Amino acid sequence: MFQTLFNTVTGEQKKDAIEKIISHASPRPDFFLMIMLAVAMAAMGVVTNSVVVLIGSMLIAPMLYPLLSFSLGIVISDQAVLGRSLYTIVKSVMLALAASFVIGVFFTSADLSSSLINGSVPTLAYALIAGIAGFAAAFAMTKENLNEMLPGVAISVALVPPLAVAGIGLAHFDWAVFVNAILLFLTNVIGIVLFSTVVFSLMGFSTKRHVAREAVKADEKQIQQEAQTASATSASKSAV
Repeated sequence: MFQTLFNTVTGEQKKDAIEKIISHASPRPDFFLMIMLAVAMAAMGVVTNSVVVLIGSMLIAPMLYPLLSFSLGIVISDQAVLGRSLYTIVKSVMLALAASFVIGVFFTSADLSSSLINGSVPTLAYALIAGIAGFAAAFAMTKENLNEMLPGVAISVALVPPLAVAGIGLAHFDWAVFVNAILLFLTNVIGIVLFSTVVFSLMGFSTKRHVAREAVKADEKQIQQEAQTASATSASKSAV
């Protein structure tokens, strides 16, 4: 069974998975916009004590992909992939905190004793949940018939809610809430990265460094083309 699960992934499937991960973790403006919108929605879910809104925010957040990209960078030992992924993660966190901070400022009457906020305390159980989610996400990325399960994985692991809570705590100068939420986020990040790294290693992704480098070059070229197109469009509008 073990060999069937991990040793039957073809080279083409690995190539497709790598290209998909690199593309979805691309540090584009629209990626960071979705992060900010997702965290702002999550912050609204926290201040209104709405679990439904929190779930919705996790569905639209692309936060899982740069973590998978970082795990891939570890397995293939590629500094370009690692640096790119780390940049995306750090910038996403900063923008997420800014978005939730703004929500926290406007909703100064937010109840910081609510269950959604008090639940943002790191525990071993959360780390295990994140690990299982990371394992599932990495495995599903290589199986085309399992890709539709990724939204469920995104819901199962708490990446967006802790950032929302951290920003709200920061806006209210509640350092205990802020620290606990950040620690929970980091706990989940470590769990996801650790277990997804194991999956990519078992599936033999370590030999696909050249594929990842080509995917990064292609994505960066596309980003440059999009920037040039946007600049040209803006210039033509200004001329009119």
